[in-house]
Amino acid sequence: MPKTEHIGLTPGQVQDFIGDGFVKIENAFSADLAKQGRDELWADIGLSPDEPEKWNQPVIRVGSKSSPPFIEAANTLQLHKAYDQLAGEGRWLAPKGLGTFPIRFPSPESPGDDGWHVDVSFGTDNLDFMEWRANVKSSGRALLMLFLFSDVGPDDAPTRIRKGSHAVIARELLPCGEAGATLRQLSANGYASTEGCEVELATGAAGTVYLCHPFLVHAAQPHRGQRPRFMAQPPLLPKGEFDPTLTPSPVQVAIRQACGLTF
Repeated sequence: MPKTEHIGLTPGQVQDFIGDGFVKIENAFSADLAKQGRDELWADIGLSPDEPEKWNQPVIRVGSKSSPPFIEAANTLQLHKAYDQLAGEGRWLAPKGLGTFPIRFPSPESPGDDGWHVDVSFGTDNLDFMEWRANVKSSGRALLMLFLFSDVGPDDAPTRIRKGSHAVIARELLPCGEAGATLRQLSANGYASTEGCEVELATGAAGTVYLCHPFLVHAAQPHRGQRPRFMAQPPLLPKGEFDPTLTPSPVQVAIRQACGLTF
């Protein structure tokens, strides 16, 4: 009998997500879609893969992309199943595109944006982004996602991930209640509380996706390789607010286990 391709995450991968704060999915979207996306992004920034002498900035940012290759990449059957498994079936909104894209180029210069941080998720109408907020229920964000549109090796500015840091941040957010904490408050100590976490590099072939807990502490780094790195770092948005009547999702289980809660 022909081998049936497994769709979605294995139970072990779900447990790794709860414990480590992320899961790596290889071949989450096709290499052809990745190339189509890169081609569009090269056109957007007015540069070429064949003219490295013009790559004179360590990072160039492109906002949201909603053309067909990006919509298709974000909505494969494999990813939809994984979204259900981690964020809760039917509790997320299908992505209508991807972004932002911090395109990183080989450079001896510091990119200037490589500090450790978490991605906050609400209060984003405040003009001071350091006042944007996160709370222990992760209002406004179901997942943090990293979509690799180019091959990313250890020298190609892979995102640095502090394994298990999501549990530390959950405990720090707990006493802040519904209002949560601002990015300024969360970053006041430079995330020293997570310094002991093992660091994982978000490497992989084009088409790889990392699905991460919203509280995961992560950071960029300088590019020491040869070819530019193309990656999208969008949120997966929740369909609604936390509902205690529903079976807790792995995102919520991770928070509960970290805090010893039963909310």
